[in-house]
Amino acid sequence: MIGQLLGIIAGIFALVAAGALSYVSLEQSFGPRTVMPPTSAIVQKTPVVAVATPSSSAVITPKKTTSVPVPAKVSVPTKTNGSLTPAKANVGKTIVTPGPLRATTITLPSSSSAPSDLTVSGVILYTNSERAQNGGLPALTENSFLDRDAQMKLADMFAKQYFEHVSPTGVGPGDLAKAVGYPYVIVGENLALGDFGSNQGVLTAWMNSPGHRANILNPHYTEIGVAVGKGMYEGRMTWLAVQSFGMPLSACPEISVAVKNQIDANNTEIARLRAALDAKKAQVDATPTSDPNYNTYANEFNALVPQYNMIIEMNRTLVANYNTSVQVFNDCINVAGTAVAH
Repeated sequence: MIGQLLGIIAGIFALVAAGALSYVSLEQSFGPRTVMPPTSAIVQKTPVVAVATPSSSAVITPKKTTSVPVPAKVSVPTKTNGSLTPAKANVGKTIVTPGPLRATTITLPSSSSAPSDLTVSGVILYTNSERAQNGGLPALTENSFLDRDAQMKLADMFAKQYFEHVSPTGVGPGDLAKAVGYPYVIVGENLALGDFGSNQGVLTAWMNSPGHRANILNPHYTEIGVAVGKGMYEGRMTWLAVQSFGMPLSACPEISVAVKNQIDANNTEIARLRAALDAKKAQVDATPTSDPNYNTYANEFNALVPQYNMIIEMNRTLVANYNTSVQVFNDCINVAGTAVAH
């Protein structure tokens, strides 16, 4: 009995075992499978990011812009700063006229053999002798224009019966110098009336008068003219003597007239170019840089600037040289003008 029971239990276990095996077999045949690849076969792939490409309808086309010309640079004309103004020559002229000298007594000649008449050559001789003895001054050269000047003065005093440096009609030494064609820096005049006995006598009388002495010894004089003559004056026959001293304009350094004319011509051209530049610059300033004509106007302006600058620099050099010569000339005039009769 117990044996039968054990046999039944054993049979039940056998059936259960057989069913379990059958289920496993069926699951392996028909159930889902998971296949694991070997470790060495695993490949790490970089993830791919999809980029969206815009459709043709989404493409933005840049707008076309109008080409704007680059504005031209405008040149700057050279400034003159007043350097193109030529200096002016000093036109001041000096006239030295000590008071006329009248003889009060006859000055006897140094020797009894000396002539009693006055002569042009004798007056010049004693004049230069006095200059040599008083400071070693150079001798004065006789000048034919000054001789004519003195002769005109002598004749006019006898004719109009006056004894002054300026005639009753207002004619003075400067006028006479101009009349005879003697351009001068300085002129002087000594007058003597009366009987002085000799050439030496009249020179002695002049040398005893401070003003006449200063005229005779003036270091700036280089030339002399003399006139002497005897005639009726104030109802009696008497002598008149005239010394005309001079320093000609040619004694001072010459100022070139040709250079001055060139400077004036250049300044006229500079003024013309300046006006053209101003007009063209106004046109440039009034034109927008975006205007197609702007560069045309600017280039026309720039083409004038080099011409303008070149003539300015050329004239600046001419003016500087000219002004230097004028300064030297004026210094010469001013030095001569320091001579003053006492």
